[in-house]
Amino acid sequence: MKTILITGCSSGFGLEIARHFLDRDWNVIATMRTPREDLLPRSARLRVLPLDVTDPQSIAAAVDAAGPIDVLVNNAGIGVLNALEGTTMDIARTVFETNTLGTIAMTRAVLPRFRERRAGRIVNITSSVTLKPLPLLSVYTASKAAINAFTESLALELQPFHVQVNLVLPGRAPDTAFGENARPLMQDGFPEAYDSFAQRALAESRQSSEITLSRDVAEAVWRAVNDPACPLRIPAGADAVAVAGVP
Repeated sequence: MKTILITGCSSGFGLEIARHFLDRDWNVIATMRTPREDLLPRSARLRVLPLDVTDPQSIAAAVDAAGPIDVLVNNAGIGVLNALEGTTMDIARTVFETNTLGTIAMTRAVLPRFRERRAGRIVNITSSVTLKPLPLLSVYTASKAAINAFTESLALELQPFHVQVNLVLPGRAPDTAFGENARPLMQDGFPEAYDSFAQRALAESRQSSEITLSRDVAEAVWRAVNDPACPLRIPAGADAVAVAGVP
């Protein structure tokens, strides 16, 4: 029986990925900053561990407690929606600390075991905004685009050790807490000079009927883990598939 460790399982994509693999008889290690045992069905195959991907000691403790794993899913992330002039450098650093450096740190933490076993898979969750840029997401997009480049280069250096790497790129997901979680980083809202532009951009984004559901992301991760023929990049959700031009 295989074991998967997923970061950021308190809601949204991470919670659905954990549920998806648990339903398919995997051992699941669901991590979150503040562990909650009530979010997933009780199971002998489930462990909920505390993890802050910006804290080296927390990473080391979680990886040690997890023991041998077969798959790491780097899903933990935070969003920020604002014009660049409305985004302080402290906020930019916070976004990169979680989305970019957190993913890199988790990957480094599990790689020695994967390399020694000459087996393992890493799935990094980024975003389809890296394929089609959208306004008000410059810092967020940059943090995710960095992981795209990181993953593609890492895939090459891990080939000799038979460690596989994939990217899952979701689209807009209104059924998640992305927007709600992004609000604390918006501070005083949009700068006045950008307010009318921002309102138009938000209204246009809401008009699209194509969205990404959490289950789309869970199914894409399942494919990455179980389909040897899948590509390195996997769009997840109708809007992401349309942007990626996948038939």
